[in-house]
Amino acid sequence: MTGRDDPAARRIFLAATGQNRGKTTASLGLIAGIMGTGHRLGFLKPVGQRYLVIDGTRADEDAVLVREVFDLPDALNDMSPVTLPRHFTTDFVMGRVSEDLAGQVERAFRRVAAGKDLVVIEGTGHAGVGAVVGMSNASVAALLGSKVIIVSEGGVGRPIDEIVLNASLFEQHGVQVLGAIVNKVEMDTHADLPEILRRGLAQHGIELIGCIPYSEFLANPSLELIVTHLQGELLAGEATPILASIAVRGQLVMGLILTGGFRPSGAVLRRLRDANLFTYLVETDTYTTAQAANAILVKTHPTDTEKIATIIDLVDGAIDTNALLERL
Repeated sequence: MTGRDDPAARRIFLAATGQNRGKTTASLGLIAGIMGTGHRLGFLKPVGQRYLVIDGTRADEDAVLVREVFDLPDALNDMSPVTLPRHFTTDFVMGRVSEDLAGQVERAFRRVAAGKDLVVIEGTGHAGVGAVVGMSNASVAALLGSKVIIVSEGGVGRPIDEIVLNASLFEQHGVQVLGAIVNKVEMDTHADLPEILRRGLAQHGIELIGCIPYSEFLANPSLELIVTHLQGELLAGEATPILASIAVRGQLVMGLILTGGFRPSGAVLRRLRDANLFTYLVETDTYTTAQAANAILVKTHPTDTEKIATIIDLVDGAIDTNALLERL
């Protein structure tokens, strides 16, 4: 995209080093920070894997989230031009797909970028995701002429290794890596981690843009999400959007998951219902249930207002938005 057809809007491409690293967290926080500076902003999720159907339009769930949270005016099919339904990759490899995916993304980007100062582009997974259909994050960032920020999560060795690995693929495609954001950093117990990460990444020519602190509140699923993912029976209370971590913060019991199919006695059940305490009965044993609960992918939804406010506050404290904008 060069020449007179290239929109004037600046662009940032956010990629992660893997699933559940905090890319959406970084997107929400950065978008809020950028819009707070008065910039007209657009959002693009070029290739989506997890999608919703809204008024007959397939759209990636992150595009739906950002559009609703920030009340963006662009059409969902422009913000999320390509979604990959089940069996799409097989059909593509077998030559049964004739769609011009790159063309769809380019045209959608032009529409989203029209009249904007900046477009935040959110990738899907690590740098190579999408390569099977010729649309890896690295190739899409190159296609759209965007600089990239790589998002990883806390630790030392793993995030540095992952960031360096992903940066190499972007660089092979001629994409400039602005730097990295490390999410879920345990600042309270490892106050020196940001400096260690900064030095470690600098040895590979990569700048540390910021460290987002770990938040137990953000890491835990809501009661509603638990019910959605664990097959069972709600005996008492409500499956609300309240996050399970509130119990941890306040040293309270927010609810019970009863395992093994053992139903409480009538007297106990009456007391649970009188207390309106969330009580959920599952047939699986305690170990299996704990594994399943731990495997729940905690995603942010437009109705999670307290969670979104927390994300915006954490990212605002971790990243200098104005300094980042000056580098675009």
